[in-house]
Amino acid sequence: MISKLVESTAEALADIPDGATVLIGGFGPAGQPVELIDALLAQGAKDLVIVNNNAGNGTTGLAALLGAGRVRKIICSFPRQADSQIFDGLYRAGKIELELVPQGTLAERIRAAGAGIGGFYTPTAYGTPLAAGKETRELNGKQYVFELPLHADYALIKAERADRWGNLTYRKTARNFGPIMASAAKVAVAQVREIVDLGVLDPEAIVTPGIFVQRVVRVAAQAAKEQQ
Repeated sequence: MISKLVESTAEALADIPDGATVLIGGFGPAGQPVELIDALLAQGAKDLVIVNNNAGNGTTGLAALLGAGRVRKIICSFPRQADSQIFDGLYRAGKIELELVPQGTLAERIRAAGAGIGGFYTPTAYGTPLAAGKETRELNGKQYVFELPLHADYALIKAERADRWGNLTYRKTARNFGPIMASAAKVAVAQVREIVDLGVLDPEAIVTPGIFVQRVVRVAAQAAKEQQ
């Protein structure tokens, strides 16, 4: 019997090694798998490369992981905002590496990894420092920058419902990066609010098919406030 359900967040993340590249879903707090991030913090893996839309908010979740000194590098689009003081302090002290990627490019690099695409050309960032050292090419009179796919060892995502095969549905905009991150990682771990029986999820409503998900853990009480 195929079942991808695990008993706890600790069990779901027990094998993440030092130096792993980890995709973490969420757009700010919306869709951020806070309980999985807390479990990663407790698990102890260090020297991590984290891919996220931003560099943490406040002092919890991803910001707490950074604050514990467990992240060597972060790849994101919005590293600085009003409450990103932990990242800001680490970066100014030279204690964390940053790879800044425009948001659309970030999403497409992740999607390309899941789709098996070797790379793509985009006009975004041409002529800026973000294009330094990258291949450029003129196509139909317009300049483009070549970007590589962004693969990962693990993806930590948050969904609304799942069955034991790992099929996922999401809650509104909490969906954001979840589906493409699941497809781009060797091991995708989803925390969900509810586990349902096979056949309950409408096939037309399933956003992430179970083939892209390796582990599912139910988190009964979401620690983070639900976001629209």
